Amino acid sequence: MKKIILTLGLMAFIGLSAMAQQRGGERPSPEQRATKMTEKMAEELSLSADQKKQILEINLERAKKMDQDRAERMKETEARKAEMDARREEMKRQDEKIKSVLTEEQLGKWEEIKLSQKDRGRRPGGQIEDREEFRKRRGGGN
Repeated sequence: MKKIILTLGLMAFIGLSAMAQQRGGERPSPEQRATKMTEKMAEELSLSADQKKQILEINLERAKKMDQDRAERMKETEARKAEMDARREEMKRQDEKIKSVLTEEQLGKWEEIKLSQKDRGRRPGGQIEDREEFRKRRGGGN
């Protein structure tokens, strides 16, 4: 019985994996997307040949603009990632320099300090859990 359940589960997993891979193929060209959208509109709205031609031009312009915007977003994302990687590398180099100066005892304490800072209770978005504690550390009132 266990073998049957395990086999069925494995087959379902393989089937779902295959379906997921089929979905992620090539992205249609702007021309293909515009044509498909125009055909759908022509069918649903009973467009004349002249209307269909005009709508195709509008849809093609929009599809090309969307591709251009997508490419720009990808470049920005890659640039941000490269910037973050460079910062991370710089922090590693700085950490290595600090480690070369410290004694074993100081190094152990330094590692503890870094861990406590990491686990300080930050939420996503950089917010600090205990605002009162934050204000006290920063010397703020109220």
